[in-house]
Amino acid sequence: MPRLISPLVLALVGTILFGDGAYIHAKAWLAQMLLERAFDRSVATGQPVKPWSWADTWPVARIEVKRIGASTIVLEGTSGQALAFGPGHLHQTVDAGERGVAIYAAHRDTHFRFLRDVAIGDVIDVTRSDGKRFRYRADSSAIVRFDASGIDPATQDFELVLATCWPFDAVTSGAERYLLHATLIGDGE
Repeated sequence: MPRLISPLVLALVGTILFGDGAYIHAKAWLAQMLLERAFDRSVATGQPVKPWSWADTWPVARIEVKRIGASTIVLEGTSGQALAFGPGHLHQTVDAGERGVAIYAAHRDTHFRFLRDVAIGDVIDVTRSDGKRFRYRADSSAIVRFDASGIDPATQDFELVLATCWPFDAVTSGAERYLLHATLIGDGE
């Protein structure tokens, strides 16, 4: 009997862990669908539209890297709750297309998973919720400690930084962050 219980316990634990992982990805997928709809309504109406009634955030931008088929909706703020549903815009930074550094952060295993496939030279399109579009070119990446990013918030350039945890395939959190830096090259088409 003990030999039978051990495989059953392992199967049960494995099923629970698989279900938990699947739930996280399903929630991220569903949230992005609702966020897409809210973002489109925000662009159409010119007003922030919450993706669901109890949301404490709203869509502020869409990031696209067409070469790799990546697209994600960015939320206002980087609270844990906001980051559970999508990338977040750091409050202390400018909006995309403005002078300074616009910083968006997201989890490496869901919404910014695609960053591992972005190459230097790739074009990153950002559409704000006011309908304005901006085109950036990825020009560098860095791995830094979370408390030593090297980002100059007082820059007079037009910059974009996409930030996520590092390494991409880690199963636990750590102190390092992956930063993808891009420079504005023009308005989108």
